[in-house]
Amino acid sequence: MLFPTTDFAIFFAVVFTANWLLNPYPRLWKLAMLVASYVFYSWWDWRFVFLLGAVTVLAHLGGVAVHRTVGERARRGALVVFLAGLLGLLGWFKYYGFAAVNLDNFFHHLGLGHPVPLRQVTLPVGISFFTFMAVSYVVDVYRRQLEPARPVDLAVYLSFFPHLVAGPIVRGGELLPQIRRRRDPATIDVSRAVWLVAAGLFKKMVISSYLAQNIVDPVFGQPHRHSALEILFAVYGYAVQIYADFSGYTDIAIGVALLLGFRFPANFDAPYTARSLQDFWRRWHMTLSRWLRDYLYIPLGGNHGTEPVVARNIMLTMVLGGLWHGAAWTFVAWGALHGVGQVVGRWRRNRRAARGLELLPSGRLRVLGQRLATFHLVCLAWVFFRADSFSTAATLLWRLCTAWGAAPLVTPVVVLAIVFGIATQYVPADVVVRVQAAFARQRLVFQGVILGVALLGITTMSPPGVQPFIYYRF
Repeated sequence: MLFPTTDFAIFFAVVFTANWLLNPYPRLWKLAMLVASYVFYSWWDWRFVFLLGAVTVLAHLGGVAVHRTVGERARRGALVVFLAGLLGLLGWFKYYGFAAVNLDNFFHHLGLGHPVPLRQVTLPVGISFFTFMAVSYVVDVYRRQLEPARPVDLAVYLSFFPHLVAGPIVRGGELLPQIRRRRDPATIDVSRAVWLVAAGLFKKMVISSYLAQNIVDPVFGQPHRHSALEILFAVYGYAVQIYADFSGYTDIAIGVALLLGFRFPANFDAPYTARSLQDFWRRWHMTLSRWLRDYLYIPLGGNHGTEPVVARNIMLTMVLGGLWHGAAWTFVAWGALHGVGQVVGRWRRNRRAARGLELLPSGRLRVLGQRLATFHLVCLAWVFFRADSFSTAATLLWRLCTAWGAAPLVTPVVVLAIVFGIATQYVPADVVVRVQAAFARQRLVFQGVILGVALLGITTMSPPGVQPFIYYRF
């Protein structure tokens, strides 16, 4: 079920009503929210609800096991067993085909035939998101940062439909306390929720969809037919498209959750204003960045150890982060590019610190240069993220340097959409807060008129059809 559809509008109207009618009755509310979330997930394929249920059962048993087991060695053993179960499910559904094809090719080159069975495994939507939430829950209980949750609370936590299929990746310590307590409708910031939903719809249905249909998909689909200028703007366009698509989903998810009385963590903070790749990952998909830091990078050793050891930790974290996005070598290359960039950036900062200089040079021109360099490094990596193969990526990069000629796809509207998508990230946060506050001060009728005009404009400007959000695939 897609957010920008009539189906979801009807679904949410029913859930919103039930949410507040059952708010005084916690047990009934949890049951209703659990049923609603499973209905939402089953809209794609009803069989996948059994996978969601299996992940929930494993997470519950894992939390209980690591909490009750006596002795650190035994607790660690229980943790490993249940993490292996959770990651095993993720590995089967998401990576079996990738691993099987590569192993089969390897054995074939050795003259051993085709010993690996090749099976088509359907990828369940959102499996990476709810699996990572289950992993973080079990690990947090193991670290004694959480007490084991009641089964129904954990089930609602993992299946809660606003975050279920594309995040944000909400920690147990952030959402479980909100599930346990009664929500006060008087404290709901309705105007902010409506603002977020409208902004998310605009990003997805207008900016992202327009760029996808009018330059990104045609160029990345047949790069040999397009000029260098078209490829350049397709790469810029994809940078804006994926930001508008994913941050648009996040805005809608946060707004929908807020209308139900829940607060989700922010997931984006103007990532294309970053001055380094390290800064970029503090602003892009922030809940995943923090997850990778806390559950992968730090357990590997983090910043402790020699520089080669720290570089190894960074590279492993970023390569596995790339592989998390998709079972393909292009995603591994995307993660590796970000890893190398961060290792080089760390080396430069350490050299400057050793000389007694500030870690990043200041000054208006230097800051501008840092932002431009970071943005173009990110765009270079996006080529591999979006391309369906290394051959496509190589063709794009080669023709970007050699295929000079006409660029009919680079229209004024395409340029405007790209510039707008980047420029809005430079709007100061306090300006946005003041605009939201001014909207909130208006009478309810006037707010409705503004919202109606906005929705009419979004519907008018958006291309026909609603494509799934990009991160549904991950």
